Amino acid sequence: MRESLRKKVIDVCNKKINQKGEGVGVSFYAFFANKNDAPELLMEAATWWIKTHELDHFEKAKKIISMVEAEK
Repeated sequence: MRESLRKKVIDVCNKKINQKGEGVGVSFYAFFANKNDAPELLMEAATWWIKTHELDHFEKAKKIISMVEAEK
């Protein structure tokens, strides 16, 4: 995962946790606007989420942060 996407994932997850609490779930769609303005980046996130890690549609934000940080 490229560094810019890694940073975005962590930032969005932290924002969701701050807004909704420790148990909040996220989808990889949470990292993108509702329009398809970055298809290559969206596919990179989807591949990491679905194909590489076989995650469910919604996962705990804390889990995603841990996974992304572990890959540094």
